[in-house]
Amino acid sequence: MASIQEKLADSLSVLKKYQDTNNNPIIKGLKVLGETHTKRLLQNGYLEQIIKGWYMPSMPGMEGDTTTWYASYWSFISAYCHSRFGSDWCLTPEESLDYYAGDTISPIQIIIRSPKASNNITNLKCGDSLLDISASLPVSVVREEKYGLNIYPLAEALTYCSPAYFKKSPINARTCLYLLGSADEVLRIVADEGNTVRAGRIIGALRNVGRKEMADRIFGFMTKLGHRVHPDNPFDEEPTETPLECRIVSPYAVRIRLMWERMKEQIKGLGLRMPGKTLDSKRILEAMEENYIRDSYHSLSIEGYRVTERLIERVRSGEWNPEDNQTDADRKNALAARGYYQAFKKVKESVNAILNGADAGKIIGKDFEEWHFELFQPCIAAGLVKPSDLVGYRTNQVYIRGSRHTPLSPDAVRDTMPVLIELLEKEDNPIVRAILGHFFFVFIHPYVDGNGRTARFIMNAMLVTGGYSWRVITVEERTEYMAALEKASIEGDISPFAKVVLR
Repeated sequence: MASIQEKLADSLSVLKKYQDTNNNPIIKGLKVLGETHTKRLLQNGYLEQIIKGWYMPSMPGMEGDTTTWYASYWSFISAYCHSRFGSDWCLTPEESLDYYAGDTISPIQIIIRSPKASNNITNLKCGDSLLDISASLPVSVVREEKYGLNIYPLAEALTYCSPAYFKKSPINARTCLYLLGSADEVLRIVADEGNTVRAGRIIGALRNVGRKEMADRIFGFMTKLGHRVHPDNPFDEEPTETPLECRIVSPYAVRIRLMWERMKEQIKGLGLRMPGKTLDSKRILEAMEENYIRDSYHSLSIEGYRVTERLIERVRSGEWNPEDNQTDADRKNALAARGYYQAFKKVKESVNAILNGADAGKIIGKDFEEWHFELFQPCIAAGLVKPSDLVGYRTNQVYIRGSRHTPLSPDAVRDTMPVLIELLEKEDNPIVRAILGHFFFVFIHPYVDGNGRTARFIMNAMLVTGGYSWRVITVEERTEYMAALEKASIEGDISPFAKVVLR
């Protein structure tokens, strides 16, 4: 007769087979895995219910943790809507634009358009909800690749979105305007309809971001048709003085640049002043040494919820238990403390180079990879981390525990990290470099682990070489610190985080 561990291992094997053969990890009903396996996995914490009859992968001890839900959010929306509406559904124009813009925030209420909808609200996890509204769909719905979401074509989304969207979500709206391929995409919509109001709004929006030629083509063609078009700037912000290069193809690269410029103005608006003191290289390096122990704490991120062969075998053999895991964790933490000191020494070398005349942005943009490597070198030596895990940026999706913000996809990381390095190199204000260097590093989250420590190294290297003191973010400040990062990620307001850094 099979033991309890063997039965659980068999159920995990069934779950793994399902994950390996399905792009969407969400499970509908008890029959997909088998009623016995599903109930056993639920009982042991490897599955968690979203709504009645719908389940998502989890891990024991993570029941109720928001990270589990946000990691599964878009997969569930896709699976649920396809199950309920077939192919006859779509995100709203506004939500479609958020997706095109690379906005990784999961909305508190997602709105789904479908001619099959019943105008109902479905309550989801963590206070979120889904509202389905009976409404028409665009002529051609776009099926995005990652989750299988149905979204508006870009030009239609820009044309049909609410005027309020440009004021509420200016970064996303501007990003999408930069991604627009040609004026003809808009003209094919507004010309046949003769919709001068929508045409005027798009013209005004394009002029606001510096895409004058595209705006003029729409205006000229509509005029030729006999329409009187009144361009209307839908943004609250003033027109862009130095428009971005419109050939940028990555929405994430565009978004990072726009966010940087907006947040830079927010920081300047705080009225911060430079210290105005002469930099004493010897004293700065001594102060760094005095602070290094207090400055260390581990970042919180999670890789996802995939069942591995090793986990199955440990469960099957009875080796899986909390005591063993805690021992392993303690050992890794001890090695991480050594890695922190090794990385800190490298940071001192970078700071010393800057104090001796090297460009701060270039040095930090070049050296942070070495700092990150040193954080985990002891774990490599101990065999807890594979050397290949530290080659380049991460290759899988990660999540931040308790955050509505989902770090960028691996492909987006490769698009945005060169942009971040470029922005650091071009920025001459040390306060802006320190605050935004830290924020955008954790916003992008280029590594599986160590992002927080590396970001604080970037922040402090910029601070001390700009005449400010090394800033230790204490454990007591953690809640406020994380909340300020969350506010910047979700609402685009960097001011609370800037105040935490410069306290």
